[in-house]
This record gives sequence, C-alpha cells and structure tokens, in this order.
Amino acid sequence: MTELILGQVLSYAGDPFAAGLSAARVLTQGAVAIDGSHITAVGEAGDLRARYPQARIHDHGAKLISAGFIDAHVHYPQTAIIASWGKRLIDWLNSYTFPEEMRFSDPAYAAEIANRYLDLVLARGTTTVSTYATIHPASVDAIFTAAQTRGMRLFAGKTCMDRNAPEGLRDTARSAYDDSKALLEKWHGRDRLSYVITPRFSPTSTPEQLQALGALWREYPDCLMQTHLSEQTDEIAWVKDLFPQSRDYLDTYEAQGLLREGAVYGHAIHLTDRERARLIETGASLVHCPTSNTFIGSGLFDMTLANSLRVGLATDTGGGSNFSMLHTMAAAYEVAQLRGQSLHPAQLWWLATQGSARALHCEDRIGNLVTGLEADLVVIDLASTPAIEQATRRAEDLWQELFPTIMMGDDRAVAEVWVGGKRLPG
Repeated sequence: MTELILGQVLSYAGDPFAAGLSAARVLTQGAVAIDGSHITAVGEAGDLRARYPQARIHDHGAKLISAGFIDAHVHYPQTAIIASWGKRLIDWLNSYTFPEEMRFSDPAYAAEIANRYLDLVLARGTTTVSTYATIHPASVDAIFTAAQTRGMRLFAGKTCMDRNAPEGLRDTARSAYDDSKALLEKWHGRDRLSYVITPRFSPTSTPEQLQALGALWREYPDCLMQTHLSEQTDEIAWVKDLFPQSRDYLDTYEAQGLLREGAVYGHAIHLTDRERARLIETGASLVHCPTSNTFIGSGLFDMTLANSLRVGLATDTGGGSNFSMLHTMAAAYEVAQLRGQSLHPAQLWWLATQGSARALHCEDRIGNLVTGLEADLVVIDLASTPAIEQATRRAEDLWQELFPTIMMGDDRAVAEVWVGGKRLPG
C-alpha cells in the first residue's frame, strides 16, 4: 500500500553553496508518497491525495518532512565514552579511546554497543552513518548486523593500526589487508551496506600498511576510503616527524594510493595551499566535525571549502559531544560565525542530508526527497519545546521557523522516522 506523508516538505534541486539558496525547495502543504522502500512522488498534498486515493495518510500538519540525517564520520565503538572530560586529541586517544576499543575483542560487547548506538542515533533522526569500527573483525560484523536488522543504509570498515597504539589494538600491514578484504567481500553491497577501507590515520599506520590498503582500494575501486586529516597542529607536527619524506600530511596518503575521488577525510582543518589544491583536483570529500573540533580544541573548519569540494557533516562520536545532527548543525553555524562566515539554515540542513550523501557518493540513493530515492525520512516538530515554539511563532517563512530548532532542538523535535520505507515505532 502507498504511504502518503503530509506536512511541510523540504527538498533540494541543487547545492545551495554553489547554486544559491533557491536550490532549496519548500512545499508548505506538501506530501511524500512511498511505495515499498522508495519514494514514488513528491508534490503538493492535494495533488498527491488525488493521485493516490487509496493511500494510507500520515498527516503531520505544519511539521517538517525531510530526508533523514546522514552522519558522515563517526566512531561507534566510542559510544560509551562520549563526553569524557578534558583532553587533547592524542591524550584523549590514549586515555579514553584505546582502552574502550580494547573491549571490542569481545563480540558480545561489540554487538551490545552497536545496537545501542544505532538506537540512539535513529531516535535523533539519523538514518545513515559512516563509521569506523575497531581493529577487531567482530566489531565490523556487529555494526553491519545491527544495521541490517534495522534495514539501514550504512558504511563501515575495520580500523587499521600497526603502530603507536597498545599491543591489543595493533594489527600488521598483512593482517590489515587480509581482514579488510575478507570483511569487504562478506559485507560490501549486501542489502544496504557498504564497506569502507579504513586506516585510522597516518600516525598509527606505517607506510607499509598504508601501501597495503592503497593496493586493496585499487582492487575494489567502488569502495570508499575514510581516514583523518589535519585535525590538530600537534598531530600535524607528529606526522611530519613520522613521515620526513612527505611534503605534507595529505602526501602521506597520496604517496600510498589513498587520494582520489572516493576518499573521505575527516576534519581537514589546518590545510596547506598544496593540500587544498590537490583535494579539489582529485575530487576528494571532506567531513566537518564541529562539536569534536571544539570539544577537543582542534580548530575551526573553513566552510568556504564547500564551494569547491564535497563537504559533509558529522558528530564524530565520541570525540564529538552529542549524537544529534541538530546539535551538530548548531555547532557548524557557530564555528562558521567565528570565521566570519554566516551559514543559512538551508545550507546547514543540506550539509546534514544531501551534502553528507554527496560526500559519501550516495546522493543517487539517499539524502533528498526526490522520486526514486530510498525512503529514509525524518519528520521534525518545529514547536517541540516552549522555548522553540515561542520563537517560531514570529516566523515569516520556513527558514525563520526552522532555525530555532537547529539551534535549540534535540530528540524531542524528532516526531517520526522512516527507514527504507518503514516507519519506526515510537
């Protein structure tokens, strides 16, 4: 049976950074038709009611219907240590991250956290994530199994590290290649799941391991590759010491075959001119992690990069301090303000939906309300709390109505979530 979801509908005909704000399309009395797992029509509510007279109606009044949020860079194994106090990146890894990731040698614990994490983000309107696992193959199996059970589109990969990590979290160049290849062949393209080749970052991989993963990526060019780039200045200095032969941080990846279209780099705050030029030239993707960058004291991302690169948005759980993409949009707005850049609500929402889909090269499947795309949707209550309701009461258009929810909204704003054409309970 066709499902017809009524409300204010937000979609995009183009990139609001490149094409202007008119790329965002708003239907104040709109509707989205779903048949099975896909969107079959988007239009005026009256027109679609007439076209689908037998449809099951879900009338949300003035609530906003959007594509589900896409979190383009997370570490699901860090779910339990989110909001841990007061460390810089390298200290934070050693004090919190690595001890917690050691626990993922237990498949039962990995499954427990994987299920908890996906339930937490779905409740906040996030329908797709791209996540790092740990070095343990069971951690990859756990998150893919949990996503498959929920019918989610999900990207994940085994994190590879063969140096500068505790003994229980190190693999080798050979085992990283072998484990990653076995997991890729097991999961990639199965249902809505995609494997991502995942070196953690250059400081924890030898050139030999990066080279092995570059070779694997050449064998499976339709996969993505995700890693970290230029997050903190002391990290960059460390990379320079570890790779004295490299021109810069990006070159540590480029020299080993880990720079091309389909490469997804988290953070990318402190870039050189050469790095910017090469990222643009190769068509790589960047992912902005604003809550993590402020929480760990990394720096302020330059959002003008969105004018020339695929840029997504992410919570970076658990360096990021919140599971919510609404909270992350608010942080992105504030970071941009500190750089003298004012982001419009249409641009913020794009980053959390279609922008992240483009960064992950899946914009032809998710991230927008367009006929033929997969039916991952979120319905947002634009008056979810008294503070937000009193602010939106003065709104003269959707953007004024939406902005208070971006800045003050939380899980209470998420009225309904649909994944693969199925409405989630609750």
